[in-house]
Amino acid sequence: MGEPVVEIAGVGLHPFGRFPDRSVTELGIHAVRAALDDAGITARPAFQAAFCGTVYAGVAAGHKVLTALALTGCPIVDVEAGCASGAAALMLAAGAIRAGQYETVLVFGIEKMPKGIIRSTFFEPWREEAGLAATPAYFALRAQRLMRESALTKDDLAAVVVKNRANGAANPNAMFRTPVTAREVLGSRVVCEPLHLWMLCSPNEGAAAVVLRRAEGASVHRPRVAVRAATLRSHLPGNVLGEATPLAGLVDDRDIPSPTTLAADAAHEESGIGPDEVDVVECQDTDAARELLAYEELRLCAPGEAGSLLASGEVHLGGRRPVNPSGGLLAKGEPLGASALGQVVELTLQLRGRAANQVDGAQVGLAHTVGRGANASVVILSR
Repeated sequence: MGEPVVEIAGVGLHPFGRFPDRSVTELGIHAVRAALDDAGITARPAFQAAFCGTVYAGVAAGHKVLTALALTGCPIVDVEAGCASGAAALMLAAGAIRAGQYETVLVFGIEKMPKGIIRSTFFEPWREEAGLAATPAYFALRAQRLMRESALTKDDLAAVVVKNRANGAANPNAMFRTPVTAREVLGSRVVCEPLHLWMLCSPNEGAAAVVLRRAEGASVHRPRVAVRAATLRSHLPGNVLGEATPLAGLVDDRDIPSPTTLAADAAHEESGIGPDEVDVVECQDTDAARELLAYEELRLCAPGEAGSLLASGEVHLGGRRPVNPSGGLLAKGEPLGASALGQVVELTLQLRGRAANQVDGAQVGLAHTVGRGANASVVILSR
């Protein structure tokens, strides 16, 4: 007998945005109920374990959601890995099913982000003061280096925003649903050169949930979506402007793979699916340059060719491999704990043929997040 197939039985999402009248627990309740309904689960126990991804929701955040739904009694584990928290929870859940520990597992992510830049005790005060934390100053340093090494311009950064905001206009769960022009993007105020305000995603609030189960028999009602790989990798000591910035300060130019590349390579090996076989991608676009960097780190193109890939139209809707058809974080905003699972929800809908911006004939989807620069996740789904 081979390794059991883990399928996505149900997905649920609370829209991303700002909801002052709803608690983080209420956001989670909404997403979990939707995922259970989508999975057709009515009998109890509905699942044998639950994993909750969150960063700011506090102690026993997952327990609060499931207590409100009277779905406690099973193991409930909160998982924190920055922006990759939801993907880390998914990795643990899928692994437990493959190991034969559980048949059905609930995975959900919840968050209500404080307004302003993301603050974290992960970074010592001097790192924030030096612009070497997860702040616009660091994103700008990273963007400057990418622009130099890959011959990119501000026009390229603006083009990413225009693409993603146009995609987000069709996404009812996105925070920003108005298309923008490159002129408007470049006319927004400079936060830290070369990044303008509209080139940065907005921390916000939301929730996402996924029901995983061991696949049994044929899927009758809709296409089966399988989790082919769910990987998480941490940083290696590297250049001060690399993803490892919060934990390293080397300034030489050694060719050290980023956690994104480590996670992507591991996911492709685990799934047996290569980069050229991926039909649709949801990747981290915390800022516009971060998406362009992901093209290269995920091996969607060779180093230095992100600008050419963007200009080719391949990553746009209607192109060979659209990137962020949901609108990405630039349109949706980013509630950290729900971010990665929001990508998985989008890709599941794509592979079912039910997405708002449907990619024709999508068979394989890849999701990518980076948490704090210290963790990167890649999830590969297929029909």
